[in-house]
Amino acid sequence: MSEFQKVLQESLIWIEGLTAIISLIYYYRVKDQYWRYFSYYLILIFLCEVFGKWGHHLIDYDKPTFFNYFVIPLEFIFLYWLYAAKSFGKQKLFYTLSALYLLSYIPNELFFNMKKIIFSFNYTFGCLILMVLVVMEYYKQVNSSEILNFSKNRMFYINLGVTLFYIGTLPFWTFFSLLNEYKELFNIYFNYFLISGIMMYLLFSTSIIWGKQNY
Repeated sequence: MSEFQKVLQESLIWIEGLTAIISLIYYYRVKDQYWRYFSYYLILIFLCEVFGKWGHHLIDYDKPTFFNYFVIPLEFIFLYWLYAAKSFGKQKLFYTLSALYLLSYIPNELFFNMKKIIFSFNYTFGCLILMVLVVMEYYKQVNSSEILNFSKNRMFYINLGVTLFYIGTLPFWTFFSLLNEYKELFNIYFNYFLISGIMMYLLFSTSIIWGKQNY
C-alpha cells in the first residue's frame, strides 16, 4: 500500500467518526423520527471500523468473519430498510430483498474462498440489489413535486453517496482477483474505493446537516 493510500485509509476512518459525531450533534432533530436509526447506524459502523482496525490489539479474532458475517450484512440490510421500507414505504420489498441477499451466502459458502475480507459473490449480489433501489430512488426524486427542493432531501445526498461508493466500486470487488494481477489498474481503483468512501460519508454528513426529515 502506498503512502497516499495509507493517508486515504486513515482519513476514511476519521471521516466516518466525524459523521458519527455530527449525527449525535443533530440527533435532537430526529429523535422522534425514523431517521434516528440512521444515527445509530453511523455510530455502530464507525465502532465496527475502529474495532476492525485496532481490535486485534485487544483480542484475537477472525477479521474476515467479523466483516463478512456482521459488518457488511448490517450495511446492506440497513440500506435496504432505508430505501425499500422507509423511502418507498414497501415493507414486504425490504423483507424480500433482505432474504434474497442472505440466501446469496449459500452459494458463497459452497463454491468460493472463505478467507477473503470481502466475499466477492454475495457482495456483488448485494450491490446489484442496492443498484436497483438507487435507480428507483432517482426515479422517485426526479418525478417528485419537491424536485426543486432537492437540497433539503436527505435521501438525495444519501443516494448520491451510495452511488459513488457501493455502485461505483462494484466492478472492483466483483473482479478483485483479476484486477489484482494488474497492479496499476488495481491501485487506481483502490484509490477510487477509498476516495468514494470519504465522499459518501461527507455526503451523509451533509444529509444530516442540510436535510429535513419531512422530505
